[in-house]
Amino acid sequence: MGTIRVGFLHSLIRKEEKLLVTEFKKRPNVELVMLDDREMTFDLTAKPEVDVIVERSINHSRALHALRLFQSLGIPCVNTYDVSLTCGDKILTAVALKDHDVPQPDLRTALPETSALEAIEELGYPVVLKPAVGSWGRLLSKINDRDAAETILEHKTVLGSYHHSIFFIQKYIAKKGRDIRAFVVGGECIAAIYRSSEHWITNTARGASASNCPITPELADICVAAAEAVGGGVLAVDLFETEEGLLVNEVNYTMEFRNSIDTTGVNIPDKVIDFVLSSART
Repeated sequence: MGTIRVGFLHSLIRKEEKLLVTEFKKRPNVELVMLDDREMTFDLTAKPEVDVIVERSINHSRALHALRLFQSLGIPCVNTYDVSLTCGDKILTAVALKDHDVPQPDLRTALPETSALEAIEELGYPVVLKPAVGSWGRLLSKINDRDAAETILEHKTVLGSYHHSIFFIQKYIAKKGRDIRAFVVGGECIAAIYRSSEHWITNTARGASASNCPITPELADICVAAAEAVGGGVLAVDLFETEEGLLVNEVNYTMEFRNSIDTTGVNIPDKVIDFVLSSART
């Protein structure tokens, strides 16, 4: 087999990117082409000499536009533009999960501030207000009563940016100090962790601790279903445990995994690279 040229689309090189680069360099017949999204230009016709793109950009909009441009040139991308578009927007993710009958918390989406207040009261307190586009547990608000709802909605309206003008409202799930992050690669749930914290936000980026979560048939089935609902690829699925079963909270397309390799004993970068190489043009 000839050399596979892998375009590594990136912004900053974080721990995850270093881990992936290290694993790529162990593979025979693989040439890594580093593509910094802060330095790239496209003319819509010139095709980079790569066989596949692996996307690891931090900036959502740059990632989306680059993926669309690469795909227009016939280059396979992991993840694809459509998957990244869906997972990068909580509303689009929720619709995809609903269309595929994947269980998720009850939610509402509203546009004007007045409708958002009505939607919150229809769901019933407490609720969680999230930006439709965002990550790392930032700009989340747990709203316990009408006074808090009115104040937070007014603040978001006055801020005036696009991210604050669309209201994604999710029923608060009492998760008893932890949630689950599971990793799906190429249609297989390869590993999962519990993320535990005394705070109601359990992102490891916000200080939550990670511990191994056994992959049960129920967990594997719902994670694979969630991944397929958004288009498949290399994805992290966040879930809540409830008395009625597991609920999918979010699906992440540029997943972070540095706290999960030693915790689970699974070489996650190695699994990702297997999938990326299998997706390359031959």
